[in-house]
Amino acid sequence: MLVRRAVVLAALAASLTACGSKPAAKPQAAPSAPAASEAASPSAPAAEESTPPAAPAATGLPTITYTKAATGFPADPEQSSTAQLTEGLQLTVKSPVYDAPGGQARAYLTPQISGVDLVMPIVARRNGWVAVLLPSINRSIGWLPTGNWTTRPLRDQLVVRRGAFTLTWLRDGAPQQTWTVAIGTDRTPTPLGRTFVIARSSLPSKVYAGLDVLALGAVPDDKEAVAEGLADAHTGIHAWHRNEFGIRSSNGCVRMPPPAQKILLEQIPPGTSVVVLP
Repeated sequence: MLVRRAVVLAALAASLTACGSKPAAKPQAAPSAPAASEAASPSAPAAEESTPPAAPAATGLPTITYTKAATGFPADPEQSSTAQLTEGLQLTVKSPVYDAPGGQARAYLTPQISGVDLVMPIVARRNGWVAVLLPSINRSIGWLPTGNWTTRPLRDQLVVRRGAFTLTWLRDGAPQQTWTVAIGTDRTPTPLGRTFVIARSSLPSKVYAGLDVLALGAVPDDKEAVAEGLADAHTGIHAWHRNEFGIRSSNGCVRMPPPAQKILLEQIPPGTSVVVLP
């Protein structure tokens, strides 16, 4: 299953073996972490760092949305890193995002995406700027100057190992539980690299065991390979109604045993980093 946007959040579309309907999804509050100001961030940049000025954004820049990406951003240099990302960034106003500290603005980001708060993991700090994982653009980062954002602590991490068919939940760097899961087929693989949880959506269909999905920032690497109508969809983590795990069977999503999905829905807040390894 891949996660589509409809109305204000994601609508859930069909998977290779799921129903063919497209039920609407309603945004719901996921478990939240306490907010923290930028000034209170424990890893705030040292005062002696030189801060390159942010150049004015050119007119006509696109805005990154759930279904619309942008180009010109650098690749995540640590896309296979399992180091825990402990801070999430949320914008307070619509802001340009840059390709480097003091570089060129490539697009805009907004405080919300499809009606829910957008919390992006911070992956680097340099010269007074911060880099975040981007939504809707696989394995890419964008840079933001100081101001117009706050941070919140992130305690959790999800690690998917495609070859082992496992998903491991970690908290504060310590493994909590590991489950056997189903992943994308060889034609529609679960995208490799680091991404993050955007939000959760309601799933009325029985094939998802009556449980919500965790919609991720990742999208299909080959949009022409997925089922018709899913080119703008996102990868998700969701329950599956049959005991079909340890196989490649989805359009790229990670299928979980229902008891495991219940735990993730109770414990995993937006902004939580997810890394998919070979």
